[in-house]
Amino acid sequence: MEAYIFNTVRTPRGAFRKGSLKDVAPIELLLPLLQRLREDSRLIDKVNDVILGCVTQTNLQGANIAKTALLVAGYPESVPGMTVNRYCTSGLDAILLAAAKVNSGIGDFVLAGGVESCSLVPMFSDHGPWFADPVISEKTKFIPIGLSADLMASNNDYSRQQLDEYACHSHERAASATKQGCFLKSMVSLPSLSEDECIRLGMTVESMEHLSSTFNEDKRQMWESRIQPFGKGIIHYHHPGNSPVLADGAALLPISGKRAGEEAGLKPRARIVHAVNVSTDPLLLNGGEEATIRLLKEVNRSPDEIDLFEVYEAYAATVLQYKEKFDIPIEKLNTNGGVIAMGHALGATGAMMTMTLLDELERRELKTGIVAMSGGAGVGTAMLIERV
Repeated sequence: MEAYIFNTVRTPRGAFRKGSLKDVAPIELLLPLLQRLREDSRLIDKVNDVILGCVTQTNLQGANIAKTALLVAGYPESVPGMTVNRYCTSGLDAILLAAAKVNSGIGDFVLAGGVESCSLVPMFSDHGPWFADPVISEKTKFIPIGLSADLMASNNDYSRQQLDEYACHSHERAASATKQGCFLKSMVSLPSLSEDECIRLGMTVESMEHLSSTFNEDKRQMWESRIQPFGKGIIHYHHPGNSPVLADGAALLPISGKRAGEEAGLKPRARIVHAVNVSTDPLLLNGGEEATIRLLKEVNRSPDEIDLFEVYEAYAATVLQYKEKFDIPIEKLNTNGGVIAMGHALGATGAMMTMTLLDELERRELKTGIVAMSGGAGVGTAMLIERV
């Protein structure tokens, strides 16, 4: 059995700590999406599991928020619900787990996606040993991924201007896509917010000149010894303007087999062709690249056979390196901007990126697209979808 995407719903992304969703609890972010899908009785009667990505699973996001949200939303008690964490790739991996259940016959209809309120449940507030225990942190080579991005920029001889120009490009595309209504198909407006609010209009290289490096001398000194083996010298060019801004939001996609969906009167939008999970050196931040290499090899396709790429903007350098690695024309890459502009809602981002890709494939009447993401500790995920 093959897995298909039948619908896509997401909240707007709210700006971190100062935005319109800063006081909205994570469950309250999920409820409008669950209720929107529940309005279609053909679908809701079929759902037999929900898999959500959520990175910081503590406090308001603890105790299996997927199951809790289902109960609050009035879904049947028979729907179990599961919350998963694979760092930044969590929302994308939730989709892959749902597809695997459908492919194996274990599940017929699975809702997949993610949720994260970075404002109410700050990143790292779960105090995981990977970053909070000095002994384990040293043994596992933990460093903030922004320093990995600086290492990547230095090894590729990227200038600060190149990084800033890409960031401006992301904001320009996201602003243009918003104006054209490119995100409306999947967007579920909330009482306090109807569109992504992290996008900065009129962003220019000149307007970012005053921004200082995220990692100044004091902040980076303790990490230098772990980075040095991978580069002769590191120049710290990443700053808040060319880095992904944290955000609040949620996203959901119904995943099912084509026949089961059609029997329920639903129309499939895309087939999940194949996907790959990898893990690389925790310092290199190239998991999305390596996953894409394996994905293309396993489906026997070249990059020029893929219509669009949606790549996680884990700092500007990561996208520039990905673009060069696969020789992707800029016209095919993050065509509506990325998380540098729109915001990174951690556990929900992978699902949101999938929606952006699918909506744009439909808008342009194109066929195939790849979503690729790198995450903490070296993890990476890539997925190929094909419109039907």
